[in-house]
Amino acid sequence: MMPRVTRTRAVVIVIAIAALILLGIALVLVSGLGGDSRSPRADPEDAAQVARGEQVYRGHCASCHGADLEGQPEWRVRLPDGRLPAPPHDETGHTWHHPDAMLVRITKEGLAAMVPGYQSAMPRYGEVLSDDEIWAALAFIKSRWPRKVLEFQSDLDRRARGQQD
Repeated sequence: MMPRVTRTRAVVIVIAIAALILLGIALVLVSGLGGDSRSPRADPEDAAQVARGEQVYRGHCASCHGADLEGQPEWRVRLPDGRLPAPPHDETGHTWHHPDAMLVRITKEGLAAMVPGYQSAMPRYGEVLSDDEIWAALAFIKSRWPRKVLEFQSDLDRRARGQQD
């Protein structure tokens, strides 16, 4: 029979080891599994994803948001029906002020999913485009942003993903 002090010490050691393992797992999850600052699903440096995204954007987005991501004229001024024109997705707009998951949700479900009761001319693309197509379109959009804008949005996205974990 082991002395009581040794048994207590063994329990403390096992608990300490388990705590260290859990801490290590938590650190890996919080750090994004060693990833970089870009979103793992919308990578503006992935040439194949960007090329696919350009096709999706040209086919589904450019007619309103502009061939060069410039948006519609007077995009901040409400139309007679109370809706706003399509905003630009370049650095002059506000797309880069939002995390990727929010942009994807708006694309899939419409802006009313984020702002109940909001009226928008933008259709919901959740049943039209696959998730991969939506992420690719976002990668294309991000590939056109200046480095400073991309860094700002990547940091914002990383922080938003950290809050979800």
